[in-house]
Amino acid sequence: MNLRPFSDHQRGLFVSVDGPSGAGKSTIVHHLAQLLVAAGEDVHVTAEPSNGPIGALCRELTETTTGHALACLYAADRYHHLEAEVRPNTSAGRVVLSDRYIPSGLVMQRFDGIDPAFLWHVNAEADRPDLAVILEADSEVISERLQERGPHNRFQLSPGSSHAEAHFYRQATERLIQAGFDVLRVDVNRKAHPSRSGRVSAEPRSRSRPAV
Repeated sequence: MNLRPFSDHQRGLFVSVDGPSGAGKSTIVHHLAQLLVAAGEDVHVTAEPSNGPIGALCRELTETTTGHALACLYAADRYHHLEAEVRPNTSAGRVVLSDRYIPSGLVMQRFDGIDPAFLWHVNAEADRPDLAVILEADSEVISERLQERGPHNRFQLSPGSSHAEAHFYRQATERLIQAGFDVLRVDVNRKAHPSRSGRVSAEPRSRSRPAV
C-alpha cells in the first residue's frame, strides 16, 4: 500500500465532525475550514442531513417519523451524500469536512429504541472518513447549552436527553475505534475555540493516508 502525505492532492481527505447536540460542531467545522484554507488546502464543507433530496426529506420527517424507517432514511441520505457530493470532491483533491456523519447515525435513532447492531449494519457500507473527530463534553455542560439555545428537534425534548446522548456517543466512539476507524476525541467542555480547530487541522498532517 502506498502512503501519501497530507499535502498530496491525488485524493482529498474526508474528515467528519460529530458530537452531542450543543457540543459546537458547526463552530469547529467553520474554524477548521478557515485554518485549512489559510494553509493552502482546497476545502469543501458539507453536513448531514445533506442538501440533496433525501436530506430534505430527512429534515421534513424527523419530527413525525420514528424508528427503523427514520434510521433507514438517514442512511439512504448518507449513501447518496457520498455518491453525489463527498466522493466527487475528494476525487478532485479537496478536503471534505462534514458536520455529522456515521457517528451521529449510530446515536440519534437510539432515542427511538433502535438496536445499535441494526444501526451499525445499515451504515456498514458507508465510506470510512480519513479522520472521525468526536467532540466530547460532560452531559451537564451540554444540557446548559441546550437550555440556552433551545431544542432543535424532538430528540432534545426528551427528559435527560443530554445524559443519554453523551452516553450513546461514548458507546459509538468505542465501537468505531474497535472497528479500526481513525478517531480523534476532542474535549469541548469549554465553548468551542479556534485552538481546538487548530488541534484538529494539525492531526491529518501528522498521519499518512492511503493513496487511491
